Amino acid sequence: MTLKQPNTEQIRWIKAAIVASCLVPFARLVWRAFAGTLGVNPIETITHSTGWWTLALLLVTLSVTPLRKLLNAPWLLRLRRMLGLFAFFYACVHFTIWLVFDHFFDWRAVAADIVKRPYITVGFTAFMLLIPLAATSTNSMVRRLGAAQWQRLHRFVYLIAVFGVLHFLWLVKKDIREPAIFAAVLALLLAARVVYKVREKRTSSVAAARSQAA
Repeated sequence: MTLKQPNTEQIRWIKAAIVASCLVPFARLVWRAFAGTLGVNPIETITHSTGWWTLALLLVTLSVTPLRKLLNAPWLLRLRRMLGLFAFFYACVHFTIWLVFDHFFDWRAVAADIVKRPYITVGFTAFMLLIPLAATSTNSMVRRLGAAQWQRLHRFVYLIAVFGVLHFLWLVKKDIREPAIFAAVLALLLAARVVYKVREKRTSSVAAARSQAA
């Protein structure tokens, strides 16, 4: 199956649509805040929503490579960076709300929370690991680091996703349906990566054997 290559103008429209779509949840939160419809605990609502969208966009970002291979559409990679940066944006909002409104910049309380609560430990670790990935997302940083080193660094995104799912799972405790869905999607994406890697190695081995035989 092959997905048709769009032209430059079409890609611009696709990117514009992605930007608009990714900003809708944030705009909706802002609107609800001004309208006073965030419920009895507005801070919890905002924190939960931004965390949910961080994880959702992270998994969408991880799905780009399997979809590119499945649909034979290399141009999809041009959308991956944008999706990843929006995941980072929501992670920043999520972290800032927790820091400002839960702890009021009380750094001792922040440190104590990180040490004592496992779901905050893994969530904070995931956020810290996201920072270097976002900081090295530009073309200039790819050139500066070199493609191989850049790829090694950005493989941490899989660990970040695992930590994100654990953060969500340990947070909700009882009703684990949503984090279970996220975990299942992540497992599927990781399995797809393993399958494609095995296929690539087999293809390379066959090609090498044929070359030697010739």
